[in-house]
Amino acid sequence: MRPQEIIAKKRDGRELTAEEIGAFIDGVCDSSWADYQISALVMAMFIRGLSDTEGEALVRSMLYSGEVLDLSDIDMPKADKHSTGGVGDKTSLVIAPLVAACGVAVPMISGRGLGHTGGTLDKLESIPGFNVNLSTQEFRVIIKRCGFAMSGQTADIAPADKKIYALRDATATVPYIPLIVASIMSKKLAEGLDVLVLDVKTGSGAFMKELCDSEKLAAAMVRTGEHFGVRTQAVVSDMGQPLGKYVGNALEVYECIKILRNEIEPAAMPTWELSLELSARMLVLSGIAADLDSARAMCTAKLESGLALERFRLNVECQNGDAAVCDNPEMLLDGGIMKREIIAESDGFIADIDTLAIGNAICEIGGGRTKAEDEVDPGVGFATELKIGDQIGSGDPIGILFFRNRDQFDTISSKLAGAYSIVQEPSHPIQLIREVI
Repeated sequence: MRPQEIIAKKRDGRELTAEEIGAFIDGVCDSSWADYQISALVMAMFIRGLSDTEGEALVRSMLYSGEVLDLSDIDMPKADKHSTGGVGDKTSLVIAPLVAACGVAVPMISGRGLGHTGGTLDKLESIPGFNVNLSTQEFRVIIKRCGFAMSGQTADIAPADKKIYALRDATATVPYIPLIVASIMSKKLAEGLDVLVLDVKTGSGAFMKELCDSEKLAAAMVRTGEHFGVRTQAVVSDMGQPLGKYVGNALEVYECIKILRNEIEPAAMPTWELSLELSARMLVLSGIAADLDSARAMCTAKLESGLALERFRLNVECQNGDAAVCDNPEMLLDGGIMKREIIAESDGFIADIDTLAIGNAICEIGGGRTKAEDEVDPGVGFATELKIGDQIGSGDPIGILFFRNRDQFDTISSKLAGAYSIVQEPSHPIQLIREVI
C-alpha cells in the first residue's frame, strides 16, 4: 500500500480503512514513510477531517504500535489522571501519592513542558537526584513498592506518537480534536488502566480556550476510553488564571509538598481543591469509595494523617531523589535566585488574567521550553496571591518574580503586570470546576 495512494484518498475527502491507517502508523514506526509524507497525510486529516471510525482506528493503531503494560499482577485497581496542561498546573504531584495512600495503584506516565504549559517530569527533576527515566521493569517494581510511579514515556509506548506530534507541532496541525485524542489516549491506554480521570482545561491559559471546545475534547476522550474498556470521566476545569500560588518547576513542587504536609497557603487552595476533586473521582470509579462525599473524606483523612506525604517520600526514595525535601521543602528554593515584586499601576478589581502571557513570560526567562531541546531553569518562576475578583490598590504587589538577573526582570516585568486587567467595578470569581463529562 503506497503512501501516495493513502494520502491522495484522504486529500480527496474519502474515508480511510483501518488497514490504511494501520499502514500509515506502521510506516511512521519503521521509517518507511518520509517525514514529508507523514506531514502530508496529517494535514489532509486536519483539513478533510476524520470520522469516528477513522479516529478509533487511529487510536487503536497508535496504541498497539508499541507496548501495552500488563499490570495484572498488581492486586489493586489501576487508575491515572491526565491533564491537557496549563500554567501552574501541578496536581499530579498531589494526586498520585494521595490516591495511592487510599489503595489504588497509579502508573503515571508523564511528559515534559513545551511552550507555556509545564511538564510533570520537569517539575519532578527539580528534586535533587529524582530519576524520571525508568525502564518498564523499574516502573513496575516502584508501583508495587509505594503504590505509584511517575516516569517519562519509553520508546516502546505508543512509539508513533512522538514523531507525529513533532511534525504536527511544526506544521500547525496540533489543534484538531481527533488527533489530540489519538495522541493522548494512545499513551494513557497503554498504561494498563482500569480507570482514567481527565482534567481538560479551558480559558486563557488552556490549549482549548473556549468552553465549548473543551467540552467537545473531553467528551471525545471519554468516549474513547470507555470504548477501550477503561472507566473514564472528564472534569473541565478553569485555566483562566494560574492554578494555585506558584508558576515554575521548583516552586510548584514546593507548593505541592506544602499541601502534602497539610500546610496549605490560602493562594494554594485551588490546587488542593482540584486535586481533591480529581482524586475522589478516581476512587469512586475504582470502586474504593461508594460516592464522592466518602471519597473526599477518605482523601482528606489521608492528607491530615500524613500518609499521603509518606507515600510521596517513599516514591522520592524509590526514584533516587532526595527525600529530605519532604521535611524541608524550602531546600527546593534556589539560593541564587533573586526576587522582586511586580507592582499594580492602578486601583480596582482583577477582572481578567492573561494566563497565556504569564506562562510565556516565565518560559522566556528559562522556566519552560520554546523548542523540545531547550534546557529548563527550575528555579525561576512567579508567585501571586491574587485571583480574579480580588481588589488591589495602586502600588500594591501583583506578585513576586523569581529571576536570575536584572535583564530577565526588565524583559518580562511589564508583561506580567500587563497580564492583569484591573477595572473599577467588582468582578465575579471564576468557578474552578466548569463541567463534568
